[in-house]
Amino acid sequence: MPKVIIFDFDGTLADSIDILLSITNRLSAEFGLKTATKEELAQLSNLTSWQILKYSGISIFKFPLLIAKLKVELQNEIPRIQLFSGIKEVLLELKSLGFQLGIITSNSRENVLASLENNGLQKIFNFIYSGTTFGKHKVINRWMKRANIAPEEVVYVGDEIRDIEAARRTGIKIIAVGWGFNSREALAAHHPDFSIEHPQQLIEIMNSL
Repeated sequence: MPKVIIFDFDGTLADSIDILLSITNRLSAEFGLKTATKEELAQLSNLTSWQILKYSGISIFKFPLLIAKLKVELQNEIPRIQLFSGIKEVLLELKSLGFQLGIITSNSRENVLASLENNGLQKIFNFIYSGTTFGKHKVINRWMKRANIAPEEVVYVGDEIRDIEAARRTGIKIIAVGWGFNSREALAAHHPDFSIEHPQQLIEIMNSL
């Protein structure tokens, strides 16, 4: 039975996609990438991260600089970031059931901690790690080795195709949420172990494993 649940942050716990879009559009001229409307974002939700990167027109060499600037800009928006409805209650229930909770995200650890504090959840997570956009699997593997945790004891919860890919590369189960960035159809095409549409379903799945 899994005993550790790892969460992505943006788009899984935090309803921050519109804020991230606004910041990215604001930085578009500086980094030479296309702006996107909310309607265009809906179309992009069917693509993988690499396809979106190609669509944006940004140089692969400038991409790490963009992500770093994005994280800095996001610090000013922390008070506006809210958790998705029902998430806080589910996290508290999972904790009471004895699960260890963690976060592995592409966002900065400082941003995540500040947001959790604003939402009264700063003490609920056993660990929070920040990784690169395409390097979550490396962070997961390092953590499992350091914590002496086997893959079958871990479940990852995320909203993007790259979360599914990271879980696959580490041998852990993946629960894809339907309220984040990638569309339900795009997620389903990559065959997650489980798909959910409401946070409460996470309790049902974890109790069934």
